[in-house]
Amino acid sequence: MAKKDENKNYKVIAENRRARFDYAIEEDLECGIMLTGSEVKSLRTGQSNVAESYAAVEEGELWLVNSYIAPYEQAMFGHEPRRRRKLLVSRKELARLWQATSRKGMTLVPLVLYFNHRGMAKVKIGIAKGKKNHDKREDQAKRDWGRQKQRLLKENH
Repeated sequence: MAKKDENKNYKVIAENRRARFDYAIEEDLECGIMLTGSEVKSLRTGQSNVAESYAAVEEGELWLVNSYIAPYEQAMFGHEPRRRRKLLVSRKELARLWQATSRKGMTLVPLVLYFNHRGMAKVKIGIAKGKKNHDKREDQAKRDWGRQKQRLLKENH
């Protein structure tokens, strides 16, 4: 009997690779996202970007601001590419996120936009603290040393 592929619907749509360089991610959280039909169709074709976007807690709701989803050409009723999109989290999580941003000075950064195993669009939000330039240089030095160490080990064996 053939083994069934469990994550056949899982697909990464957009990734914010710069987030881990600019921010120290302390924890992450999976959120649902409210989309229109043309936005979902456009996401299925992979035309989106979350690199310049951020999440914010405003008036008791969580919003994804400045994310880009390209207009879907065949749609009868299109959508605005950079509109604010509501993110879906529980009240408990929302209270925790509000506390982290307002009291602790953290930032909510979208890390990945993807379709989960059920085919639902999700956003992974990171609760992060901004890095200073010296922290970025330190991380770069560690990464360079790791590469150099791997090269030296490879040469010796």
